Amino acid sequence: MFQVLLVDDEALARHDVKSMLDWEKHGFMICGEAYNGTMALAMMEQMTPHIAILDVSMPIMNGVELSREIKERFPKVKMIMLSSFDDYDYVRTCLMNGAIDYLLKHRLQAAALLTLLDKAVKELQNEEARNAQSKMIEHLSPVILREHVANVARDVETASEALQSYARDNQLYTNAINYGSAAVQIVPFLLLTESLTDVEKNRLVLQAIEVMQMAIGDVLKRTVGYVGEGRFIVLFSSEERSEHAFTAQMKQAMSALSHSLEKFLNLKSVYVIGPLCGSLRQVGPSYLKANQELNVQHDQILNASLLKDSPSMKEQKQLLLFLEQLDAERVNQFIMTIFAELRNQPVHGMTVQIIVSEMLHLVEMAWKRHNPQTALEDTEHIPRRAELGRIGSVSELEHWMLNYFACFIEAIKKQRVGGTYSRHISKALQFITDNYASNISLDMTASSINLNSSYLSRLFKEEMQMTFTEYLNRVRIQTSCMLMQSGTYALKQISSEVGFSSYTYFFKVFKSITEMTPQVYMDQLKQSKK
Repeated sequence: MFQVLLVDDEALARHDVKSMLDWEKHGFMICGEAYNGTMALAMMEQMTPHIAILDVSMPIMNGVELSREIKERFPKVKMIMLSSFDDYDYVRTCLMNGAIDYLLKHRLQAAALLTLLDKAVKELQNEEARNAQSKMIEHLSPVILREHVANVARDVETASEALQSYARDNQLYTNAINYGSAAVQIVPFLLLTESLTDVEKNRLVLQAIEVMQMAIGDVLKRTVGYVGEGRFIVLFSSEERSEHAFTAQMKQAMSALSHSLEKFLNLKSVYVIGPLCGSLRQVGPSYLKANQELNVQHDQILNASLLKDSPSMKEQKQLLLFLEQLDAERVNQFIMTIFAELRNQPVHGMTVQIIVSEMLHLVEMAWKRHNPQTALEDTEHIPRRAELGRIGSVSELEHWMLNYFACFIEAIKKQRVGGTYSRHISKALQFITDNYASNISLDMTASSINLNSSYLSRLFKEEMQMTFTEYLNRVRIQTSCMLMQSGTYALKQISSEVGFSSYTYFFKVFKSITEMTPQVYMDQLKQSKK
């Protein structure tokens, strides 16, 4: 029985309201009458009603002032305003103070009053349900719930029974008729996280869960769980009997989820919705179907032969050689050849992720040989790996890789040319950096920068304190040392790759600059690695 307090300074008006309905028949009871606002507040202190019917115009404290006091002191009480005057300012103020509606006394009828009373009851019931749900969420552990859901996706033994038990004990997915699931994959997860610490990786996962849960709504009806390696499960429950309507709801929620990941975390994602089912016990098979659809044949756990061949050790050596030589053209050709083999692979597939990861690792290796004290990520103009989060296709990834490698090569070239040199010498050093591996000369270099060769020769001696040939040979020998450190090239191959026309001349220059033969240098490197 819902208790109603009448507040009106006119006894006749109160009598009219009381006699208008069979109150108990409709579930209501008049719990008291007051003839001004002060008296009403005193009565509410003793017994708070569910609903208060207030007259706007009263002595001592009018209905507008009373509605403000009730809103502050008794916010759960639903207010219905009555007045003899159709004044918009009164209406607006009372509604702002929380009144559910405003009726004119001369138009008041039983049906209209009963409609407002039922509206007040519905609001009370909705608030009670929301409060109960909030209290339940406070006591519920989202971490435990998500782990139960994730275990179902991981196909852990008895996971379905454990989820059912936990849901029953905590009144989760109540009144659900249909269930569904979706498999979600953060596209560049491996590439983004391989250089992160465990703490940083966990933080990214938690951020993703928070954003996804925010996008799909109520955790008691729709729950996100983390399966592993950037893959998630979304468990849906619904009171909707129509499978078509429920499917449409899931599609809308998953679209919002994907959009939110990209908008708030710059993370591209892909997802597949599994078949609908009638119980929590069937959620596991539903997710398995979605997961299989999300995967492709090459996206399974990679075996040793796959890792061996993608890219092969020989291909890795070639790429590292091109990087050491700062040969942008051959690096680009290598990248395009690799990606030509990946056209039909999903960008989130393990094959793509592993291959790109290995290629990026080679860049880091090459950088450390040039700059052992500086991290590549801290270098200006080098694209950040976080940008991979926005990549949604293999073609976009190929474009990003081409740009990444090009920026790396440019950074090394600028570093080699660095110094307070004149404009002509800087251009000459850049030309040498770009072409040292070919058969270049002083005349060729001078011609490329529109200078007389004799003038360039004199500038070189003045600014570099060495001849053009001496500087060129030092660049070649420095690069050869880097290639030797990799331990993957034969000496004769190294000599030709860095621009020497004969191994004999390479041997002579190497010994002159390093004061040891190439073989002794190689032997010392091997000894230091033991």
